[in-house]
Amino acid sequence: MEFVHKSVLLEETINSLAVDPDGIYVDGTAGGGGHSYEIAKRLSETGRLIAIDQDPDAIEAAGKRLAEFKNVTIVRSNFSNIKGVLMSLGIDRVDGVLLDIGVSSWQLDKPERGFSYHYDAPLDMRMSREGTSAYDIVNNCEPSELIHILRAYGEEKFASNIVRNIMNFRSVKPVETTLELAQIVSDSYPAKARKGGHPARKTFQALRIAVNGELDRLREGLENSFDVLNKDGRLAVITFHSLEDRIVKKTMAQWCTGCTCPKDFPVCVCGKKPRAELVTKRPIEPGEAELEDNNRARSARLRVCKKLF
Repeated sequence: MEFVHKSVLLEETINSLAVDPDGIYVDGTAGGGGHSYEIAKRLSETGRLIAIDQDPDAIEAAGKRLAEFKNVTIVRSNFSNIKGVLMSLGIDRVDGVLLDIGVSSWQLDKPERGFSYHYDAPLDMRMSREGTSAYDIVNNCEPSELIHILRAYGEEKFASNIVRNIMNFRSVKPVETTLELAQIVSDSYPAKARKGGHPARKTFQALRIAVNGELDRLREGLENSFDVLNKDGRLAVITFHSLEDRIVKKTMAQWCTGCTCPKDFPVCVCGKKPRAELVTKRPIEPGEAELEDNNRARSARLRVCKKLF
């Protein structure tokens, strides 16, 4: 199956980066190479793009998509390790970083990756194809830990019901497939709550986040990406659910905050100055035309900031 992923908010994201033809840029989540391609074609021979992804299938797809460009370097890693990647390439600072957070359309649509509750497949959900899988978490975690995962990462209000039924299932056999888990979740929902989308959506989101450590990697990735920016460099981040967006919003707000002295102080004594300014005062969302072409873009939010010093 060909790696196909529709790049969300493509034009808005590339425009917000204000690509300097001679600059150095990082696409920390290259995927199929859609955003990377648009950045690369705007660069001169002296410009450079580093495309990073942790998924080996994405790395292969990006390599094919970007093969025509001689100034593109593709690296398999997690975007949170951007400092290490750049250090290995002898690069200290860059002019822009793009992070497109979350699961790709290709990962969702390839049954054997185990991300989707629409297909019968082994429980997996590992973006890197390494480490702890969803199977390991569902079948080995204590009930209290499972409840915490579903509540913290999926905001699932029926977490206790779901985990109780998982434990009942586990007493007979392991939960081995996506459809087994999806049925357990569906059976755990009251009839009145089964309207408005598949009941398993929040559980699968929570497990995917837990498996891949997504929120921790996001926090690390934001700080490390901001650190490697040149003055006036830009960081553009696309998120797909409220947990991610809140982290990005809060982090950028902290960078953009100056003096923290009490309001009744006549002069500033803390000396704190804003480290960044927002390029997007409000998050950019997909327009009607994009939503008609790609319904999965409906929850996308783009936030962009510029480093001041």
